[in-house]
Amino acid sequence: MRSRRRVTLESVAAHAKVSRQTVSNAINAPDVVKPETLTRVLESIAELGYQPSRAARQLRTRRSQILGYALGPGTYSVYGTIGDRFVHALAQAAQERGYRIMLFAASSDDEEIVQFDELLSGADLDGFVLTNTHQADPRTTWLTERDVPFVTFGRPWDADHGTHPWVDVDGAAGTAAATRHLHGLGHTRIAYLGWPHGSGVGDDRRTGWSSTMTELGLSADERWQETTDNATEHAEVAAARLLRRVAPSAVVCVSDTVGLGVVQAAESQGRRVAVTGFDDSAVSYVAGMTTIAQPIAESARRALALVLRQIGVESGGSAARHELLPPTLVVRGTSIRPDPLSGTVGS
Repeated sequence: MRSRRRVTLESVAAHAKVSRQTVSNAINAPDVVKPETLTRVLESIAELGYQPSRAARQLRTRRSQILGYALGPGTYSVYGTIGDRFVHALAQAAQERGYRIMLFAASSDDEEIVQFDELLSGADLDGFVLTNTHQADPRTTWLTERDVPFVTFGRPWDADHGTHPWVDVDGAAGTAAATRHLHGLGHTRIAYLGWPHGSGVGDDRRTGWSSTMTELGLSADERWQETTDNATEHAEVAAARLLRRVAPSAVVCVSDTVGLGVVQAAESQGRRVAVTGFDDSAVSYVAGMTTIAQPIAESARRALALVLRQIGVESGGSAARHELLPPTLVVRGTSIRPDPLSGTVGS
C-alpha cells in the first residue's frame, strides 16, 4: 500500500490554478481575496485535505497554541472525578480550536507557581486553566501581576482575588433545588451533611440548603448539620451521629461520596432516609442516588472561550468575564417519601 503524498501549499495552488500567495492569503487574510477565488481555493483545500503547518502558524502568530493545566495529587477532593471530566472536555474543546492542553503535576500552590514560571519561559505557553480555587489563592495573584492569560474553573472566594475571568457552577442553587425537591415529597425534617466550614465550595452548597430551609419555615440550626471530609467511611460516622441526634427523614449532602455514607449509616440503623448527593458521579449512579449534575462540558467550553479571548484568539460571544452556570437535579431511587415514624429521635 502506497503512503499518501503530503499535500503542500504549492499542491493547493496548482489544484486551484492560483498563486502560492493567493492560497496563503485565503488561509490567513481571506478578506483580501476575491469571493470567487476564495471559494475555489477553499474547495481545493477541502478536496486535497490540506492542513497548514502548525510550526509556520506559530512563527506567524507568535503563539504556541498550548494551554497549561495542573494535575494535583490524588485525594478525596470533589475535583477527583469532576476534574477528570473537566480536563477531558477542556482538551476536546481546545482541539476543536487548534489548541492543545499541556498537563503538569503540582502538589501545592507554590509548586504550581514554580511550574508556571518554568513553562512560560521554557515551553512559551499561551496561558493557563486553573481549578481548585480557594481563599487568598496565590496562583491568581502571581499570574495577574505578570499579565499572563488565565481562567479558573471555580470562583475566587474572597474579594481581593475576584477580578480575573472565571467559570463556576452555582452550588447553592443545586442544594436549594435538592431541598425543595425533598420538601415537595413531604419532608420537613431535612438535615445537611457537608464539609468543614471554610471550604468555598462546601460553604456555598451549605448556604443553598440553609437559606431554603429558612424560606420554608423549617429548622436549619447547628443541630441539623454535621461535617465530614469527602471519604465515605468518615461520612458514615458523621451521618450516624446526625441520624441519632435529630432523626431526619431526609439528608442533603455536599457530594455523592458523602451521600453514600448517609445511605450506609441509615441502613446500619434500620432507618428509611431520603438522600441527595451532588456531582452526578458514578457513585450516585451505582447507588441509585438522587443528585445534582454539574454542566462540566459547558463549563469547560466557557472557560476555554474566556482564556482564548484574553489571548486574542476569539473576539465573539458574551462579554462577561464571570459565568455562573446552573446545575440540574437528577432524580433517582433515594428520593423516597417520609416514613411516618422518622421523627422519633434515637438514643
